[in-house]
Amino acid sequence: MAEPPDAKLHAPASARNREPILAVLRRVLPASGLVLEIASGSGEHAAFFAAALPGVTWQPSDPDARARASIAAYRDDRAAANLLPPLGLDAAAAWPIAHADAVVCINMIHIAPWVACEGLVAGAARVLPAGSVLYFYGPYQEDGRHTAPGNAAFDADLRARDPRWGVRDLGEVIALARRHGLAHEETVAMPANNRSVVFRRTH
Repeated sequence: MAEPPDAKLHAPASARNREPILAVLRRVLPASGLVLEIASGSGEHAAFFAAALPGVTWQPSDPDARARASIAAYRDDRAAANLLPPLGLDAAAAWPIAHADAVVCINMIHIAPWVACEGLVAGAARVLPAGSVLYFYGPYQEDGRHTAPGNAAFDADLRARDPRWGVRDLGEVIALARRHGLAHEETVAMPANNRSVVFRRTH
């Protein structure tokens, strides 16, 4: 009898960027509480961060059923008590969660329509209490310019695949967050011309 196919997906970038991301998360996330991850994808980050940050409860989510199956497979493999089953959550739609102590989103807003970024920021503003963190990771334009030739090529490829996608301008994301009561706290340069961007709920 054939073995069932492995549900786990693999994102090669996750192994490369998880340690630098973790270094920032250790500084900015609360010592305890519920961390909601938006667009968890394969689930590799969720499994790694839940194991590395045992004081928090990690709530992965993704709108895609195949991604949720992969997240569940990594969760079963790790058996981490602080890693919850994945939620079906579309950032641009109604969220099936009313509260989180932090929201984390890694490598999503450039491979989704701008409305997804708008929904993500608005949703974070709804579920986060004052003083809590919204964390983004990924490539950004700064002052309307790409930070590296590789990012420009990546942006062109994204827009060729879907004209609604593309590397976002950091200033536009900061302005969007500000409109929802999320103040820009810091931007951290990361490997491979990416950025960690930290926002904090002001009221």
